Amino acid sequence: MALEPKNRAQYLLKVLIQKYISDGTPIGSRTLLEDSGLDLSPATIRHVMSDLEDHGLIRAPHTSSGRIPTARGYRMFVDTLVRYQKPDTDYIDEIQSDLRTDNYDTGQLIDKVSNTLSRITSLAGIVKVPKGDNVSLKRIEFLPLSENRILTILVLNNDEVQNRILDTKEKHSASELQKVSNFINENYANQSLDSIRLKLVSDMDETRLSMNKEMQDIISTASKAMEVADEYEDEFIVAGERNLMDFAEYSNVEKLKQLFDAFSRKRMMIDLLDRSISADGVQIFIGSESGFSMLDDSSVIAAPYKMSKNQIGVLGVIGPKRMAYDRVVPIVDLTAKMLGSIIEDR
Repeated sequence: MALEPKNRAQYLLKVLIQKYISDGTPIGSRTLLEDSGLDLSPATIRHVMSDLEDHGLIRAPHTSSGRIPTARGYRMFVDTLVRYQKPDTDYIDEIQSDLRTDNYDTGQLIDKVSNTLSRITSLAGIVKVPKGDNVSLKRIEFLPLSENRILTILVLNNDEVQNRILDTKEKHSASELQKVSNFINENYANQSLDSIRLKLVSDMDETRLSMNKEMQDIISTASKAMEVADEYEDEFIVAGERNLMDFAEYSNVEKLKQLFDAFSRKRMMIDLLDRSISADGVQIFIGSESGFSMLDDSSVIAAPYKMSKNQIGVLGVIGPKRMAYDRVVPIVDLTAKMLGSIIEDR
């Protein structure tokens, strides 16, 4: 096989990364020559590897004469070199079998998706669920605390209870708070938090002249309580974390603890997945591209799925940078499309 120098370097980088993903050991010039199938001298292979290293695409680990890909090398690989494989029928059948059932509510379906992704890819499966319009208010209660503080209790349609301690402009009696909670429960129950918040602001503006200051103050606080609750509506589900313990990259206990700590930081993970919401298809974050040092040794593959007209969730996997991108990326893409289709058909 004869290739131009530029194409030859890219081809050898591709072969090196594929071999490293497969074997997990640094790749030497002899191994690269054998796997490449190119009619080149060992000296030429070493020269190309030196150039790749100078360009920051591969590096030498501390204790080896071989080379491994850098995050920059992986980025070039996934963007221009890898040939993604269409999931075979066994995978498609397995995903369909797991997801296409009428016995799950949406929450159970989402949970099933994270487990399915984890099992099929042998990585950690992750799903971000936007509750948004699906979350409505059953009732609201207010309890007076010390000085100008009240406890706001929101009971949602999924029986979740959220408590918020908020400040008011004035101190309010229990009877005043009860009057406002009765007003909200009678007029806004079973509506989404977002719509209630907007209506409260609008209705308060229209009736400000006939509404006393105490009621205005409490309703304004109630609106803030729902805004705060809205910030925490999105859910983050992870499954298969133990799969990652099988990878040599996480054999260091500190690195593994760091990764598991990342999983526990819900807000951080949701912010990362939110970066995929407006994306057209799959997004790949390699190492430091995530923006979080806890994930510097990992890659995140994520894709958006549609839950409703105005709601978009995100699903994906997390694993070491040394993962089979050619196989995993299409699986994530297919699962997102299938999940969106199933939810839409319900």
